[in-house]
Amino acid sequence: MFTKHPGGLRLLTVHAHPDDESSKGAATLARYVAEGVDVLVATCTGGERGSVLNPAMDRPEVWAELPRIRREEMAAARDILGVGQRFLGFTDSGMPGPGEPLPDDCFAAQEVEVAAAPLVALIREFRPHVVVTYDETGGYPHPDHVMTHRVTVEAFEAAADPDRHPEAGEPWQAAKLYYHLALSRAWFQTLHDAMTEQGVPSAMGELLADWPDTPPALATTTRITCAEQFAVRDAALLAHATQVEPGAAFMAHPRDIEREVWPTEDYHLARCLLPGAGEVPATELYKTGPYETDLFSGLRS
Repeated sequence: MFTKHPGGLRLLTVHAHPDDESSKGAATLARYVAEGVDVLVATCTGGERGSVLNPAMDRPEVWAELPRIRREEMAAARDILGVGQRFLGFTDSGMPGPGEPLPDDCFAAQEVEVAAAPLVALIREFRPHVVVTYDETGGYPHPDHVMTHRVTVEAFEAAADPDRHPEAGEPWQAAKLYYHLALSRAWFQTLHDAMTEQGVPSAMGELLADWPDTPPALATTTRITCAEQFAVRDAALLAHATQVEPGAAFMAHPRDIEREVWPTEDYHLARCLLPGAGEVPATELYKTGPYETDLFSGLRS
């Protein structure tokens, strides 16, 4: 149902909230846009129950208009990255405390098959060759991130099946499914060590000291060189002014050091359905060879 394309490649990335597209894989998106790839961001929710993380934006009038403001921020970031973007229409679940139930109307409370239907329709309309989302942990345990993983995996499979969601258009089989490996312990450790060696104050030490002593759940299979696009990534992040404080957290480390020691964004190839490859686990494909360096490996002529 898909073939190699000399051009016209399409990439779909699925995220939980506005700002996630700019904090996870944005430089990769900017690189592929510059190469002429058609890139579409699917945003599952509007971020309506999110926090205001930038003290300069923590004002009553901002809270009163947060749903509208977050959509405007998303539009600004979309234009900076040069991507298309669609909201899938679900309501942010917020971050319930221990023992607190999910809001009845929220994204994470939906049945997975039902919640996947808009994404199935979008996949069949856009016809991506590559789909990118979070792993089963969501990257961190926000219910919307975990749900985004579940919905994307469901839609990746269902979109190719003519017997599922027949109202959603002609079936389409994407060739590859990737998971983000953004903000890993290795990334923080590498930047912290480089900053310390160069005498640059690092705020990452405390975070690393509290990091759980567990191995990474997924192997890195794919490293996309995109240091030249870090400035575009940062501009897109700053467009989410309610979520990002200039000079703090992710915006605090020197970009010249990041470009030197970690010039890539990294991924795990979860599904590969290229002709002749079968459904080969990524750990088998890449355990003895070099990292894959292109999300479209095997799809270019």
